[in-house]
Amino acid sequence: MADPGIVLGLHRSRHERRALTGALDLGVTHLDTAFNYRSFTSHTTLSTIAADLLDRFTISTKIGFFQTPHGIRHSLDPKLLSASLRQTNKDLGRQPDLVFLHNPERSLRTNPARARERLYAACVLLEDAVAKGLCHSWGIASWDTTPLPDLIDPAVPRPAVLMVRAGLLTGIDVLDTAAELSARWELRTGATWGMSPFGGDVENLPLSVADPRLFLAEDAQTGCSRLQAAFQVAYHLPTVGRIAVGTDNPAHLRALIEARQYTVDRQKTRLYLEFLRHRREAITPAEAPRRAAPRPREPAPAADHQDARAGRRSSPDRTAS
Repeated sequence: MADPGIVLGLHRSRHERRALTGALDLGVTHLDTAFNYRSFTSHTTLSTIAADLLDRFTISTKIGFFQTPHGIRHSLDPKLLSASLRQTNKDLGRQPDLVFLHNPERSLRTNPARARERLYAACVLLEDAVAKGLCHSWGIASWDTTPLPDLIDPAVPRPAVLMVRAGLLTGIDVLDTAAELSARWELRTGATWGMSPFGGDVENLPLSVADPRLFLAEDAQTGCSRLQAAFQVAYHLPTVGRIAVGTDNPAHLRALIEARQYTVDRQKTRLYLEFLRHRREAITPAEAPRRAAPRPREPAPAADHQDARAGRRSSPDRTAS
């Protein structure tokens, strides 16, 4: 069975065994979660309900959000990251295949020198974790990539995978900086992943953008739903090799797999990007510093991925992602 390039994300998932077996039956063998998902119980839940299935998945998880007596907070403190990584191994009962630094930009809102120092230390820790056998590889998952290009230099270890927002509802600043990061780190297409392809609101997607089927080749527009078209187009905005998406229903996952057969007209996506850049220039003077595009509200601490359930509205709040 061909790899569909889909990652089953566990944001807002009920963590049911049938969702995992359904994904495996459909050939989806990548599973993504996070230390803070399901109120910090995702890893233990997985090992409880599906310990016998986990070795059949390539498992990615994310660290960066922590529970404190005063609530959930983000940190790049190497001690906290190290402790959460060791706890992750214990709770999963196995080494994760990939560990993402979870939204590092959340702790980089300080002076540039301090921000570079924090990012460097966190990346070095994850690189060392690979050498120590705590994970097979590491990456960066960023909800807002716009601050990152100015903070990396050749001294910063290169991640194996970059996960970024993707799709028609992603702002041009995020699209451009995500592509810039992939190029500077020399990541092949398969090493750049997308997330949030529906902008966090599947129900209102048709009201948010023009018909996504316009971006497909003419012979591919018949028989494809708007949701399927939006999903397939997201692989080209920016160019990614995989997309993480959440659903507990195998039928909905099957519909997204079927979307992978449709051909996207790359000339149309290039023209779309040029249009977004021209519009940005018309709004922001060329000499002005790069400004982050208006962002969808960041998901709550339990999530990054958006639910693929047709007809279900996802309303992420701003607390974290």
